[in-house]
Parts: sequence; C-alpha cells; structure tokens
Amino acid sequence: MNNEPWIAESKLRCEKLGIDPCAVPSFSTFFSNAVLEQKRHEYEEILSVIDFFVHKMLELIKGHPLLIMISDENGCILEMAGDEAIKNVVQQSGIKVGLVFKENEAGTNSINLALQHRKPFQLVGGNHYYKFLEASACYSVPFQYTDISNLLGTITIMTTIDQHNSFLLAMLCTVVDSIERELLLKKQNRRLHILNQVVIETTRNGIIITDREGNITEYNKFAEIITNLKKQDVIQKPISDLQISQFIQEVLHTGVEYEDIELSITQKKQEEPLVCLFDAFPIHDENLQIMGAFAQFRDITERSKTEKQINHLAYHDDLTGLPNRRFFTQNLENLLESSEGNESLFAIMFLDLDSFKKINDNLGHNNGDTLLKLVAERLRNCCSPSNHIVSRMGGDEFTILLQEITGHNDAILVAEEVIEVFEAPFVIEEYEFYITASIGIAFYPHHGDDAETLMKHADIAMYMAKDAGKNNYSVFKAIKNNIGIEQLTLESSMRKALQNEEFVLHYQPQMDIETGEIIGTEALIRWNHPVLGLVPPAKFIPIAEENGLIVPIGEWVLRTACKQNQMWIEQGFIPMKISVNLSTRQFLKRNLIDNVKQILSETNHDPRYLELEITESMTMDVEYAVDVLGEMKKLGIQICIDDFGTGYSNLYYIKLFSIDRLKVEQSFVRDIMTDKNDADIVATIISMTHNLGIDVIAEGVETEDQLNFLRTLRCREAQGYYYHRPLPADQIEQLFTKCTGE
Repeated sequence: MNNEPWIAESKLRCEKLGIDPCAVPSFSTFFSNAVLEQKRHEYEEILSVIDFFVHKMLELIKGHPLLIMISDENGCILEMAGDEAIKNVVQQSGIKVGLVFKENEAGTNSINLALQHRKPFQLVGGNHYYKFLEASACYSVPFQYTDISNLLGTITIMTTIDQHNSFLLAMLCTVVDSIERELLLKKQNRRLHILNQVVIETTRNGIIITDREGNITEYNKFAEIITNLKKQDVIQKPISDLQISQFIQEVLHTGVEYEDIELSITQKKQEEPLVCLFDAFPIHDENLQIMGAFAQFRDITERSKTEKQINHLAYHDDLTGLPNRRFFTQNLENLLESSEGNESLFAIMFLDLDSFKKINDNLGHNNGDTLLKLVAERLRNCCSPSNHIVSRMGGDEFTILLQEITGHNDAILVAEEVIEVFEAPFVIEEYEFYITASIGIAFYPHHGDDAETLMKHADIAMYMAKDAGKNNYSVFKAIKNNIGIEQLTLESSMRKALQNEEFVLHYQPQMDIETGEIIGTEALIRWNHPVLGLVPPAKFIPIAEENGLIVPIGEWVLRTACKQNQMWIEQGFIPMKISVNLSTRQFLKRNLIDNVKQILSETNHDPRYLELEITESMTMDVEYAVDVLGEMKKLGIQICIDDFGTGYSNLYYIKLFSIDRLKVEQSFVRDIMTDKNDADIVATIISMTHNLGIDVIAEGVETEDQLNFLRTLRCREAQGYYYHRPLPADQIEQLFTKCTGE
C-alpha cells in the first residue's frame, strides 16, 4: 500500500498554509463537555464493540508502550487511553479528548489522512509535519458500517519510533475488520460495555555493557530477569559465560553491529522459553577506538506469541479451528510443486452437508454453528493421520487433502469412513437429529495437474454425489456433454456470484409505437461469469430457482434497478417506470412487501415509477395474491402480468387483482405473420385489455411487419430487437440523451 503521494500532498498543503513545522500546534476546535457527552452517547454501541476487540488485541501485545485513540468521522477524539508517558506528551501539545483534528492545525497526521482517503495510514518519524512528532509512529485505520459504507471514525495506535513495526498496522487492520463485522451484526440489537481504559506494561530491556576485554561492567535488573543470572555473579567476569558471547566478541574485535537477532532463552522453572531481540554495537572513545560493547535484550515473548496467534488466525477458521481455504490452497500448491515430475498420487475431497440450510432455518444460526463444530470434530477424528489435512472452505463446505496415498482405494476408504461417522446422531441442547454429507473426489494427476482444475473437478464430483441421491461419495468423471459440464460449473459457482459481484443488469427500452419514444425500461439480469463470460438468464435462472438462490438474486435485481432508475431521474432524464420481474419463490415469501418497502426506502425510489412483473401461475393462490398485490397497489407500484396467454388466464381474477398492464408473450408475437392462431390470440388479448381498461405491451417485436400488425390492432406499446436489444446502463443513457436532443 503506497500512501506516500497522499502524505506528500498533505505536507505541501500545510506549507502553503504557512504552518511552522518547528512550532507546537495551536488547536482551536474542541467539543464542549455537553456536546462530547452527546457524541459519546450516540457512539455508545460503537465504542462498546471497539472495546471488546481492542481489548483482545492489547492482551496479545502486552508490554508495548502504546496509546490508543478513537475518533469520530470528523476527527474528534472520543477516547484516549494507554501509555501514560505518551499520553502526557501528546496532552502537552494540546491533543486531548474532545479535540477535533484538522489538517490546517494538526499538520500532516494519520487521523485526517485515514478519514480523507478511507485507507489505513502509518506515519513514522519524518512523515509527520510537526517536528515534535518525529519521535513517534502513528497507525490509523478508518472504520465504517460496511453495509452502507458510512464512515464512523478511526482507530489510532501511537507509540515511540523505536517501537515502530508495520505488524502493528496489519494487526490493527485485522482488528478493524472484526469490529466492522461485529457492528454490522449488532447494529440494531445489543450494546456492549463502554470502552475500558487500557493499561500496557512498559517495555523492559536488559542492558549489558563490557570493557575492551569483554568483561561485564554493567548489568541491569532486567538483564538479571531475562538471563536468570545475578549481577554479582557476572560483574567483572568475561562475557564468554553467556549465550551471546560470540556476538560480543565479534563486536569487540571487528566493530560489527548486530540488530534484532532473535534469541530463545531457557529460564529456570519456566515451561516456555523467553524470546528476545538482541542488539549489540561497539562503544568508541574520543579517538574512535573500541573501548567496549553495548548489548541489550528486548523481551518480545508476548509479541512472538501474538505473531504466532495472528498467523494461526490467518490460516485457520475462527468457528471450527480447522485450517481454512488459504491454508488448504497453499498446501495444495506446495504439494503440486513437490509432486511435479514424479509419480506422486494424492486426492482432494470436497464435502458438503446435505440440507444444512434446514438446520439453520429451523434451529437458528447459533445451533447451526454448533453443528459445524461437531462436524469438524468428527472429520478431524476420522482423518487424523499427519498426511491428511481437513479444512473448512466456508459455510457448510469442507475439504480433505489426502497426501501420499498408494492408490485410489485409499481415498475411497476415507470417504466411506466419513460417510459412516455421520450415521451417529448429532445432539445439540435437547435436539437429536441426523445429517448426511455428499463427497466429491478428484485425483492428481488423473483429474488435473493444477490447483484450480483439481478443486473444480472435486466440486463437480460433489454435486454429482448430490444428484445421485446425497449421503454418498462420487469420483470425478469427465462428462463428454459440454452442456452437462457447464451446468455443474454454474451450479457450483453460483453461490459465490453474488458475493463476488458477478451479476449485472441490462435494460431493454419499452416503446410507444405511435411516437417512437421510450416510455420505460425492463431490467434483465445477466451473469458475467469469470470463466464462461456473459451468461444469459435462461441458463442460470432455472438453477437458481431450484437451489433457492433466486430469492437473494431477485432482491439484488430489484434494489439495483431501483437505484439505477433513481440515478437517471436525479441526472435530469424524464422520469419513467422501470419493470422488474419477480420469481415465484420471491412472490411467495411472506416478507415480500417488507423487502420491497425497505428497498424503496434505501434507494429513495418513487414507487410510481416501479412496475413489478408476475406470471399468471403465481396467482393460483387467489387469496394470497389478492392480499399481496393489494399491498403493492397501496404503495403505488404498478403490476404487470408477464407472458400473458401461456398460463391459466382468468379475466375475473385479472380484474380482481387490479392489474395495470398485460404483456403479450413473445412466442405469440414471433409468429403472428405466419400463424393465424397466434395472430387471433394476440388480437383477442389486445381487444380484451382495451375493454377492461388495461394497458398492453407486446414483447419480442423483431420486424417492421410485426410492428405494423400490432399497430392495426391498436397495441400502443412494444419492446424487442426491432427497437433495441437489452443494453448496459451507460448505453441506455446515450439513448435517453439522443431522444431528448441533449
């Protein structure tokens, strides 16, 4: 992360303002006690969540002189706690709780930079504008409500420059990620305790000084603690009696300097060794001759433990303690590299729990998490050999890497053992239930010689096991039918598509036949698959309907379409309705109206300019349909029956549902010039809608003859390739501009 240009720009601004870098800043903006208390009250939940995670962080790095500062989104210091020495220094310069950081007063500083650019910043020594701060290192990371990207403030660590370590910024970023996730979960629910004051122990350094001959002349109490040797036992004695003698002798004889040499020191009555960083350099007299040596130990035992813990967290799943996706992928890459060119054989197994969603829905996510822990424990027990690596990839997906197997049967035996351990019931609180797993197996090198191919084939094999009835395993078999491979690829990767923002919307203009003007657009989803390219909805919507992902996908389409239409209105284009298709599952969700209201509120979209398209089959439950459509009408939303003429048409129900518009299905429009039956059907539908006072639009218009025929039937609205294909938003804007003559 290169923040140097932004730091340089800030310094240049400060110079132009005429700020004296050698002076002590004069701060003018402070919150009054009343305003500060009000601000703290507003941040009560935020501060309590920060306290929970920052406290954990500080527990991991005890022994470092750190000052923690929490600011709001305007740079006002809400909390300041930690090392008293650092706190006294900054308070003498006017930095205290209630101060509002401003660049024109505080100069170049990490808080203002982090707020301005919404990026983590570290300012070390001369990176600060004011000279008095050059002895310090500051690390600031902004935090926000991630669901709405609402900037909340910064968390800052300040320490002395000799304690500078980029690890502090990396760890602070990790902590902020955890804070943001917790804020999102607890945004409207629970409150935690207000941030407690944090006290960090002063760093203790062991100091040893020798004369020219290597005899110890100084030996402080911290050196005694670290080495378990008393001063009276070593003073005036040769350094050769200590572990560091080789380094000291090199310093005395060659003048070489040593810095940050990591040593492990075994102490009496201590189970774990002490980890220290050791420095040594020569002491010169006025003639620059070596007259002795200076050495110091810095106790980093806690920091070393923290680094190990952070490294563990980076490669292990928080919930189950199993290795995570990163660990699995890295080991797979290493295994592939070591196996290249020899006859090694290993296997990858993908495991997915069958019907896990039902557990979450019926017993709640807490019990679902408990189940995942129990599953992880069973997998760990039955795959205990050192050459078996069990990992959790996320959700209810697990992987097993079987290294150094002698044949395919080794992996099959493991799969059978895994299936068998799921035969025993799981017990959570008072519930006892059974759950099964489906397993896919891919072998190296038979099913691929790179990580991506092997993982994809194991994933496909797992879906084969599910298709074969679940509670079983399947070894990958190449499918000659490319359509079948594509189907499995789509199904296995669709779950990640929303998260990876792979879906896009195109918009097809709806036209006034008589004037040729655009009167609306229909939002149509496309999947920009990273491998297959742009996937049309006909290929993936049926899969989404089957696996239930159509609901979150449908909500994304509605939200994105409303947001886009509102942007067009705010850009000054003529307001017009946007049509969005509802899926059957989406329509039947009991919280549909609440979701629609929330999306309209989030996007500030006028419901008058929203049209929801439903199919006739969705209205088979008449009582439910009347209630839902009635609520939509109350909101001002327009309702359109899509693909009219292909379902169970009932004129009474159409009138009962207060439908605003019917859409003639494109299969009828396509053949109106060649098929008399289709022409009669279209004529009847248009005539009927006129009599009922309902608008009608024909879709799939591709030729001028079709358009002229529709015009003779007094059909006033149409959409289709004759006018325009579905287009990305930016191309639609060009059409709007062209139509308005701008």
